[in-house]
Amino acid sequence: MDNKVMEFVVFMIHALANAWNKPCPWVYQMLNHTGALDDYLIPCYDVLHTLGKEYLIDDITGYIKERGFEI
Repeated sequence: MDNKVMEFVVFMIHALANAWNKPCPWVYQMLNHTGALDDYLIPCYDVLHTLGKEYLIDDITGYIKERGFEI
């Protein structure tokens, strides 16, 4: 993973932690457990990093919920 992708993932973990009112390690584990990191955020970086933060928060929240997890 290159630095730009890593920075994006870290940015999204912090943004989601703030939006969900959860600690960053919890958010990382949720994203990792649901496949959101390896199956969505990292491979789709080229498109996702061009979108707004609020849209991404809503999109990733929906992604997690579609997999049957509560935030």
